[in-house]
Amino acid sequence: MSKTVILAHDLGTTGDKAVAIDLYRGLLTSAFVPYETHSPFPLGAEQEAAQWWNAVCQASQAVLASGAFSPTDLAVVVFSGQMMGCLPVDAQGRPLRPAIIWADQRAVREAAELVERVGISEVYKITGHRVGPAYSGPKIAWLRHYEPDKYAKTYKFLQAKDFIVHKLTGAWVTDFSDAGGTGLLHLVSKEWSPVLSQALGIDVEKLPTPVPSTTVVGEVTAHASQATGIPKGTPVVVGGGDGVCATAGAGVTGEGEGYVYLGSSAWIAALAKKPCLDPKMRTFTWVYLDPAWFSPNGTMHNAGAAVDWVRELFGVSDFAAFEEEAAHCPAGADGLLFLPHLRGERSPFWNPKARGVFVGLSSCTTRSHIFRAALEGVALNLKAIDAALAENHVALSRIRLIGGGARSRLWAQIIADVLGRPVELVAQPLEATALGAAAAGAVGVGLAPSLAHAVRTLVHVQSEIAPKQVDVYNFLYPLFLEAYQDLVPLWPKLSSFTGSMRAEGGGHGV
Repeated sequence: MSKTVILAHDLGTTGDKAVAIDLYRGLLTSAFVPYETHSPFPLGAEQEAAQWWNAVCQASQAVLASGAFSPTDLAVVVFSGQMMGCLPVDAQGRPLRPAIIWADQRAVREAAELVERVGISEVYKITGHRVGPAYSGPKIAWLRHYEPDKYAKTYKFLQAKDFIVHKLTGAWVTDFSDAGGTGLLHLVSKEWSPVLSQALGIDVEKLPTPVPSTTVVGEVTAHASQATGIPKGTPVVVGGGDGVCATAGAGVTGEGEGYVYLGSSAWIAALAKKPCLDPKMRTFTWVYLDPAWFSPNGTMHNAGAAVDWVRELFGVSDFAAFEEEAAHCPAGADGLLFLPHLRGERSPFWNPKARGVFVGLSSCTTRSHIFRAALEGVALNLKAIDAALAENHVALSRIRLIGGGARSRLWAQIIADVLGRPVELVAQPLEATALGAAAAGAVGVGLAPSLAHAVRTLVHVQSEIAPKQVDVYNFLYPLFLEAYQDLVPLWPKLSSFTGSMRAEGGGHGV
């Protein structure tokens, strides 16, 4: 095939990044166009789908006009996207309201009703996921309850990338990974679960058709070509949710391999031949870009966001300066522990009432101790996720590091030390989701014979960091867990105090 350029769009939370990638020459050029998130109330998070489309049009035009390649060499357009959203559109594909995105937490009651009607263990057994208001299913149920007129007019509920795919091709599809993010997909059969849709009162006809991520779902129409600059007739591959695209973009191709994504949140993910269902429900499982595989995952809320909170609290605007000061402190921060649960926590504890804590402060504690403890606290929580995966036969001998945190050599060293294994750094840690989507696109149009082949071609290890201080963290890790468990009874009382003080108008809470 003479056409070898892949246009991968990564529709994130803050904007769309368009990346032009040649399977053999690598990254050619990229463009980023931001869009806004609105909070109509404290737990709300919404975006305008028209801004998604505008961003895709602008970013596509910028990449195609860059001169880095000829538009005639474009082989495919493919997508990675933010997951667990809820965008209702009519039969003409027109949005009926702003999209309710993954960060929105309004559907608490609907999630609780699903647990009451089906049971949290049964939902986990069907979907591989816990129940929560972040998932699309409860959000759709919320819409049905509070905006019944819009629900009645809805033809399909779409994710961000699926809306763009429809705009380009007219297709009504989603992929298995984004379908999993609704909390309505049967993990094994890969079909919509009638048990869960009926429990939430959702009409399955209003959901798009789930297909493998490598599926060519159509071609760019003449109208879409005029808006985006993408040549008419270019094949469109649906791609996947950003989490599973990152798995491919980290270079993971088989069992025993995994990676850490280190950004505002953080997770550990891997590949497995069968679903990883944890009896304690500490982790969850996605269908992978290659639907013969699954991707077990454990995600923590507070990683880079917790470190940034510490940094900003001390007025250190530059991360490099923060890192340099943290490096002055020895491993283990002289016994200072940081529990980074500033906004509650997901894996492995699943405790929305958990809070951040420094344990071991003394008159000898310096900023350097606090800065290093913040980095170590995130790594120690990742070790708890790693342990939960290992208990369920997902033992990882190789770990790669991607995301913004991968640029910190100190943090990477700490993670290697805490996990007790070498950490591999890839050449393009910030482009992992786009590279993963590109791999799916390459397979879809026959540029690569398999996803593993495409991943090995696109993703390259740049360096490896060997663990040095394993004994220090083997000592501190059980203390980290013990500190968490000892504080569990305290957090609901503090939350109750905060709520009562706010209600009375006294104090600022904690």
